[in-house]
Formats: sequence, C-alpha cells, structure tokens
Amino acid sequence: MRDFTKPFATQILLLLALTYTLFSSPTIYAADAATSADGITTSHGFALYGDLKYQEGFSHLEYVDPNAFKGGSVRLMGFGTFDTLNPYTLRGISPINTPGQYVYGFSEETDSLLVGTEGVSRSGDEPQSAYGLIAESISYPEDLSWCVFNIRKSARFQDGHPIDADDVLFSWQTLIKKGHPQFRQSLKAVKDVVVIDPHTVKVIFTHTNAGSDILRFGELPVLPKHYWQDKDFTKTTLSLPVISGPYKIKSVSPGKSITFERNTEYWGRDLAINKGRYNFDTVQFDYYRDQTIAFEAFKSGEFDTFIEYTAKNWAAAYNFPALQKQQVLKEEIKHQIPSGTQGFFFNTRKPIFSSVKVREAIALLFDFEWTNKNIFHNAYTRNTTYFPNSVFDASVAKPDALELNLLDQYRDILPAELYQQPFSPNKLISTQTLSNGKKNQGSIRHKQRQALKLFNEDGWHLKNGALYHTETGQPFEFEILLRQSSIKRVIEPFIANLRKTGIKATARLVDSSQYKVRLDDFDFDMTTFVLSQSLSPSHEQREYFHSSTRDIKGSRNYAGVSHPAIDNLTETIIRAKTRQELITATKALDRVLLWNHYIVPNWHLNYHRIAYWNKFKKPDQQPPYKLGFENWSIKSDN
Repeated sequence: MRDFTKPFATQILLLLALTYTLFSSPTIYAADAATSADGITTSHGFALYGDLKYQEGFSHLEYVDPNAFKGGSVRLMGFGTFDTLNPYTLRGISPINTPGQYVYGFSEETDSLLVGTEGVSRSGDEPQSAYGLIAESISYPEDLSWCVFNIRKSARFQDGHPIDADDVLFSWQTLIKKGHPQFRQSLKAVKDVVVIDPHTVKVIFTHTNAGSDILRFGELPVLPKHYWQDKDFTKTTLSLPVISGPYKIKSVSPGKSITFERNTEYWGRDLAINKGRYNFDTVQFDYYRDQTIAFEAFKSGEFDTFIEYTAKNWAAAYNFPALQKQQVLKEEIKHQIPSGTQGFFFNTRKPIFSSVKVREAIALLFDFEWTNKNIFHNAYTRNTTYFPNSVFDASVAKPDALELNLLDQYRDILPAELYQQPFSPNKLISTQTLSNGKKNQGSIRHKQRQALKLFNEDGWHLKNGALYHTETGQPFEFEILLRQSSIKRVIEPFIANLRKTGIKATARLVDSSQYKVRLDDFDFDMTTFVLSQSLSPSHEQREYFHSSTRDIKGSRNYAGVSHPAIDNLTETIIRAKTRQELITATKALDRVLLWNHYIVPNWHLNYHRIAYWNKFKKPDQQPPYKLGFENWSIKSDN
C-alpha cells in the first residue's frame, strides 16, 4: 500500500505545483499530502456494484479463445462517411462515430486507464465493471471521494513514447475544455486531477460515493501530450494520429475506407484483459451510403460480414448461391443486451410539440402492429419502455412503494394515471375485432378518434380536412428528418395516418454529415434515433434527459427534455449505492418519461442478425452482453 502522508510543508509545494500544472506547459510532479493509507483499497479493477467477476491474476476472459490464431485479413462495412480521425470533438465525423462501427471492436480510439464499461472494449459478461489497462491498479477510500490510478511503466504510445500521469492530466484538461460537450457532462463531478509522480495520478471528486464517476474517469481516452500540445485539438484532421492500442491506422482514403493493422509491438498484448482478442492482422472498413448497394457488395464477396438491420431482407433476401453452398453463413445470435431507446423523437423545443397531449395523440397514429406484420414480417416486439429487454422496464407493473418514495413529491406535476397503473401498450394497439370476427388490419379509426379528442383538448380542430389551431389559425405541419432511406417505408404509412387526421407531415432524407450537423444544432421537428442503454444506467441518462443538457449544442437530449422530476431521477441514478437503488430510480425515470410522451416508441430484437463468409472461427462461449467480433479469428487452414 502506497503511503501518501507528507509533512505540512509539502502541502504548500503541492498547491504551488498544481497551480503551475494547470496554467503552464511544463509539469511539476508533486507529492500528495491529503490522504492516508487507513481504509484504502487497492485493486486491479473496479466494480460499481458487488465484486469483480475476474479476480486478480486471472489469465483471460471466459468468452475468448486464448490460443486463437493470429493472422489474416478482414474487410468490413462502414456506413455513411467520415471526415476526421479525431473522435473526441464536436466537429466532423470520425470512423468510430459512423453508425454501427463500434459493434466490431476496432477503431481509431486510444487506450484508457480502465477498460470494460464503455467504448469498443465494453465487457461482454458483467455490468459496470472495469479492469486496469493503462492503469495497473486503482486505489480508493471507503467513501469513494477520490481515487488514485497507478500507471503501468510498460504503457506506451505507438511512437514509443511512455504514457505517464502528465498525459492523463493533459487529457482531462483538453477534453473538458476543447472536446465534445459529452466529456464536460460525464466528468463534471471531477474537482481536480493531481499528478503525484510520473506513474501516479489522483482524481478528486466533488462529492462522496463517486463510484460511477470513477468509472467515467477510467474511460477517459489518454491522449499523447507530446503530440497534441502544439496542435489545434478542435479542428478536424485526416493526419494519422499518435495513439495507443492494439491496432495502428495503416492507411486512409478520406470518406471511403480506413485500414487498421495489428500492432505486433502493442505494449498491452500480453495483458489478461487482451488475451485471445484482436486476432486479425488487418481490418479494412469500406464505407457505403446505401444499405442495398452494400448488401449486393457483401453477396459478391466485397466484404466479409453483414449485420442486418432490415427484417424484410433477413426474411427474404438471403437466398443467394454463396449462402446455399454454405460459403456464407446466416446466424441469429441471442444476447441479453438492453435494447436502446429507439423511437421517433419529438423536438419539444418546437412550440408545436410542447404539449404532452399533442405528443400522445401523434403517438397513437403510428400503427406498429400493421407495420410489424406487413413490413417487418412480425420480427419485432413493440417498445413500451425506454429500457427494453432489461430489468428497468417500468411498463410491466404500477409503481411499488420504493418508486413511490421517489415519485410522491411530484404528484402535482405528473399525471394521476402514472401512480395508478403502468404505462399500457393497449393504447397503442391498432387492430380491432369487427362484428364478423375478422381483424381490421390497417384501420386505425378508433385511434384517430382518440387522437382527435386529445388535439381538441389542446386547441386543435379539423377544418376542411386539415388540422388548425383554434386561436392562431396555424396549420399542423412538421418535418421528419431521416438519415437512412430504408426507414422511409416505415415512415410513409405513418405519414398517411397523420394526413388522414389532418396533419401535413413530410420526410426529409439527408446524408450523414447533414444529419449530424442538424442534430447537433437541434434543427429538426421529429427524427429517428437510438439512444444506447447499458446494463447499469448512469451518467448517460443525464446527457439524454436532464434539463442542463437541453440547450448544449451537440448533446444527446434530442427531445429537449426539461422536467424537475426527471432531473432529480437522473441524479438519483448516478448516485445509487446499490443495485436495487439503481433499479428503483431507473424504473421511476422510465415511468415519468413514458407518461410525458417524448418519443413515439419503436421496436427491438433480443438477438444479433449477422451473415458472414465462412472463414471465421468463433470462441466456444458467446458473451451475453455484446457481439464480441473482436474475439473472432480467421480459420487457421484458410
């Protein structure tokens, strides 16, 4: 155990050193005088709830093959385009920030202090647990008011420069000042970062019980100060960056492809957390802007895997010769991953969507049951929660006593039904049984009547087949912003139902770059999106739903949520001390979000749909919480 106790004189030196560190380029290493060895835990990792699954000295993760063949090349599909290799700023789109690339586990990102909770190396078999990567160990007191990361002396950037505490301090300062706004949100509880010596850094938090904040700082990408200190971090760049990590960027064709090459000199290749992983010698991503064209390219062998997001294709398009000859394999891989919050997001910053009644009325006009049968081949389950496929789903029962303890103070600003019943999917059922016993598929007249009643209550009335506001005379019109052409076949029947109710809705398809800019600026009326959810919701809920993020450019509070109950519940989630406290607070948040109708809920699956050319060997055990493609290898006889 490291003893940081020093005489009072050293405290003065520490304060001077900190001042110098924060406001000048040279780093003065200072001893820490504020801690004691009593009651301090030092560990190879950190678990937010309970114990780490893998004890110190573990040899490898259970869901990898530690003797996997190293070698071979793979080509993968990227979607959209990219214009920068800096993934940490608001400007531009980097490869890892294009849709779906994170699933594969290869990126231009650099290593972090801990690994397991976020990013491409998320744990596959335990929630909210992280293990030392750049940090050999982590030390912390019982009240979790601070932590110390002990940096491995072997850690190196790919140019051979050692990774040290100065890089950690520089990364924190740079990312909260110049990085994407999400860093300021996720790291807002960090009060100070103190360099103790070249391999020891202390993080001090603004409060106690900062377990989730320890993990957020552990996820911090450690940037090379020697590379970035004389460059403009905020600008887009296609220069090959200096990073750490198992892969180097070998080559780039701007916007079209990026090739990663396995770093045979990777400093962390023998760590237990990396054994059996990152087995391909080269990984190339080729970018497509159209899924149909990409699928044809896959069928002809232009790339090696295809993750299918379209139910119609999965049901009907996989009858090509290579699959019939088993040169291509088609597989549904079960998982236990909480599905994301997927829906049509209302931008409540727009006056037309400021009313809960209006949002509820529009949600009634999306005919999921017809869509699922006629477009999705009945492949999906309707979302009735912001946390599908998880224990945080509040739609299965009315609030219990633990939830009521959190919700009772908001009875005057929440609907009475929230306290009396679960959010019911029955409101969203579109088919009804006629007198002759036949199903009236596609007819939603009963839902239109419900919707019109809600519109009328909010001051909207039908006139000559169009919906107008009684006082202002404003017609009800809005635009739905889309990024993928394939979603239009789902949107068009929705638009038709809206039109039958007097609403003029139009779909606007834009490319990935325009889409990102418009989302960053909240320049849309309604859009489709998926907010990723984890096994243990935490700081991301603040970014998604807290009022403090409503007007921050680039935040993911796309719906413009601003509600005191939601603010309190997001903070309660972040500060939860036990798993039960987390479940209770998240269910309460789910309940309040549902009854405020910030989205038109979409659908989810509980399995991966993937097709791949028959050249891969997979580990025997499939991780329940991720696809784990980075653990696959090429068959050694290929």
